[in-house]
Amino acid sequence: MILIIDDDIAVRTSLLLLLEQKDYQVTAVANAADGLAMLKKEAISLIILDLNFSIDTSGKEGMALLKEIRAIDARLPVVLITGWASIDLAVQGMKLGANDFINKPWSNDHLLQTIKTLISLKDQKDKQDEQPTVFSRKQLDKVYDFQSIVAADPQMLELLEIAGRVAKTDASVLITGESGTGKELIAEALHQNSLRKNRPFVKVNLGGISTSLFESEMFGHVRGAFTDARNDRTGRFEMANKGTIFLDEIGDLDASSQVKLLRVLQDRSYEVLGNSRTKTVDVRVICATNKNLAEMVEKGLFREDLLYRINLITLKLPPLRERTKDIPLLLNFMMDNLRQLYNRPDLQVSPEATKWLKQLPLPGNIRQLKNMVERSVLVSRTNLLEIADFSTQLEKTPLVQASKLPDVGSMTLEETEILMIKRALQFHQNRISKAALALGITRSALYRRLDKFNIPYDETSD
Repeated sequence: MILIIDDDIAVRTSLLLLLEQKDYQVTAVANAADGLAMLKKEAISLIILDLNFSIDTSGKEGMALLKEIRAIDARLPVVLITGWASIDLAVQGMKLGANDFINKPWSNDHLLQTIKTLISLKDQKDKQDEQPTVFSRKQLDKVYDFQSIVAADPQMLELLEIAGRVAKTDASVLITGESGTGKELIAEALHQNSLRKNRPFVKVNLGGISTSLFESEMFGHVRGAFTDARNDRTGRFEMANKGTIFLDEIGDLDASSQVKLLRVLQDRSYEVLGNSRTKTVDVRVICATNKNLAEMVEKGLFREDLLYRINLITLKLPPLRERTKDIPLLLNFMMDNLRQLYNRPDLQVSPEATKWLKQLPLPGNIRQLKNMVERSVLVSRTNLLEIADFSTQLEKTPLVQASKLPDVGSMTLEETEILMIKRALQFHQNRISKAALALGITRSALYRRLDKFNIPYDETSD
């Protein structure tokens, strides 16, 4: 049963009619006390909670009630609804355990989709708790379509099982993990196992879209909207309507674009650039990043309210070094493809080479392994690949630097310049010519900087 807690009789009546038409069992009360009494008496599957029960519009009443609800049932889905919406209220509510935040007046379709998703997730979680099961790969393949994903490691099987259950809902999913771990494949699998699988699956690399083109790329534009807009353009969200949109590298999105994205995720509405008419969209959103968004929120680089919008479910992909059991499987899969691609049916990897590959750190994960295997196949004169074939290609692989650029605000430009000069000197063993070349400056320019910043160096080492 769905419980509505709202002091406005018009709101209660509207929601009752809407939900009853969709065959939900639903009841409504006007205040917190009656809501708590109903929660203790009935088996409630979801609560729609108003934030204000008096002339006060601070939301404190609703937040206090939310805390009491969470004390009674920490997993019960709660959708906050208010006519006095604010970003601070939304974030505060999500921190206290609310599952979604909807503004009055609401979109019926969006509200119904949210309710369906949250109830479905709760039902699945309840069943899983009643019958906790460790699935084998064979069992998963009988239920879900994961043929594009090569995995038998227990961590991955658990992740795939969760992905399979979540796929049937419209829950927003955030996929995290290092570069090269296969985040896009998981996104595609979520779509392929969803009710939207026969609808569009639209991929967007947000890291490759400039701020100036973000609105045009995502929401489209009409002819004449800006200087170079010679024709109408359909945006990515419109392309993905009724299907799934995959927002890759969401951690690279700048602040102004985050605001624009938040609106369409929150209201499922947007405006085409150059046209003031509002469009609505029915889309399932999947995001991915190799960055720590929680840390970015702490540093003010990523919006907290946007993070809550995109991570109803989070799937964290383990790096390849933590699932070495899968390396032989991945090798077989890659070799099967390469045998066909290069018409070399006798290609094999020796057992010794397989064992050696399992011991490599492979910071580039599956992508690095795939590139190394393919290069080894291309240059090898024999059909049996040994350790030497792979080790030669490993030496030619560009190193993935463990270090990264300092975060904005953590260092000044001068401090960053000093750090890079010191690193270049250390790497090139104080050879001024090579360090200068690596830094992209002349020897004399490097000498000037060494003197300016009082960086010690050995004049005889060059």
